Amino acid sequence: MAVPTTDDRPVPDVAAGRLAGGRLRTFDIVFFVVGAAAPLTVVAGSAPLAFRLGGIGAPAAYLFAGVVYIVFAVGFTAMSERMANAGAFYAYISRGLAKPVGVGGALVALLSYCAICTGFYGAFGYFARNTLADLTGVTVPWPLWALAAVAVVGCLGYRQIDVGARVLGVFMVAEVLILVVVVVAVLATGGPEDMSARSFQPGQVFGAGAGGMFVLVLGAFIGFEGTAIYSEETREPKRTIPRATYLAVAFLALFYTFATWAATVGFGADGLVSLAQSDDFGNMYFDLAEKFVGRAAKSVMEVLIVTSIFAALIAFHNASTRYLFALGRERLLPRRLARTHTKHSSPHVASVVMTAVSVVVVVFATLVHADPYMQLLLWTNGVGITGIVALQVLCALAVIRFFWKDNCGHHFTRVKAAPALAAVGLTVGLYLMLTNFELLTGRTGWINAALLSPVVLLGLGGAGYALRLRARRPDLYAVLAGTDATQNTKERS
Repeated sequence: MAVPTTDDRPVPDVAAGRLAGGRLRTFDIVFFVVGAAAPLTVVAGSAPLAFRLGGIGAPAAYLFAGVVYIVFAVGFTAMSERMANAGAFYAYISRGLAKPVGVGGALVALLSYCAICTGFYGAFGYFARNTLADLTGVTVPWPLWALAAVAVVGCLGYRQIDVGARVLGVFMVAEVLILVVVVVAVLATGGPEDMSARSFQPGQVFGAGAGGMFVLVLGAFIGFEGTAIYSEETREPKRTIPRATYLAVAFLALFYTFATWAATVGFGADGLVSLAQSDDFGNMYFDLAEKFVGRAAKSVMEVLIVTSIFAALIAFHNASTRYLFALGRERLLPRRLARTHTKHSSPHVASVVMTAVSVVVVVFATLVHADPYMQLLLWTNGVGITGIVALQVLCALAVIRFFWKDNCGHHFTRVKAAPALAAVGLTVGLYLMLTNFELLTGRTGWINAALLSPVVLLGLGGAGYALRLRARRPDLYAVLAGTDATQNTKERS
């Protein structure tokens, strides 16, 4: 018995708009997902902490995580070839496991992307304020920077999707180039010790502190799964989505690996361990840039870390709005969210709602005197990253279940073996996140359980609502997760 494709499914009778199909090319999507990962922010911001927790094994840890995600992508992209839906996790889990699980997963995905997006506004305000103060001596309060970013990101989200892709492309190339310059300078000059592969020895990777290190390492890849979110807006999604996914994961894995290995060369393995345990460990890559390239490179890096965060804001704003759009189209949220702009074909209503949510969060954080980095960023991103990894586990299981009776022309390895291995690896990663959650939030005790509770409550609440629909509105329940990009109605607002 063949697995049904989206063409065999009924279509929700909703007043939905149609996203702009065919606008995005492979590299446009790569810009979105790599921009969401914020590679400069990861390398300069979280890699020093990974070294502090796990020692010099961090480069191999990034490479290992990249392999896990490549294996995950093998099955993930097989699903993307069977359906094109802006609510990717929602559609895949619903069709692969069960609709109640998918609806719960959809709400968790929405919460996770919104949490990460709003948290990054705190990071943007924090780094923009500090960078301007360091370079000019002028201090502008972080909320003003954050609200300015909300306005610009909101405008880009309101417009055509390819406008945001072009902006992301410029920022991403700039942040990658500065790190490439630093890495090349380090490798060309050499450090206090001979180059070695000591960082890649198993004992260095899986030693004391490995659990905490892998929390940060897995979090560095969050965003790549967003390739499928743009499937309705791509040219030839059956080819473009897999290609973009593999390119994004491979690039991030190699980029993180070489950038972190270069630090072990520049400072020497022993010197790096000493620096990582010092109070100045957070300036590791800024010091590396100044030492091997010059003070100007350090200043450029300080500016580009701000643009790196801005690029991530664009990417996560777009991801959040597309989940709002998809859930509005399915009648799981108000249908108005599924309307698209008559000119831009963008989910403009969803974008305005996400912009409003961001303003509310920034204003609330300001009123309660929350620290923009230690609280607004770390707390929201801790919740968001954990939620996304949990969904990745469910998605890997959904691939196996979806193709259980019929491989639909795919090899056994792609739709069963690879997803099974990915599910095991990601489950271990999720366990490490939950048992080391204080590293993501910077807090201990009951606050961590309180922060994670919305993930559990929304997941269970969504599943319960789907079961209620099945009992009381079987007509609506029957068409959940049945929408394909080719089946949208054309009503615009």
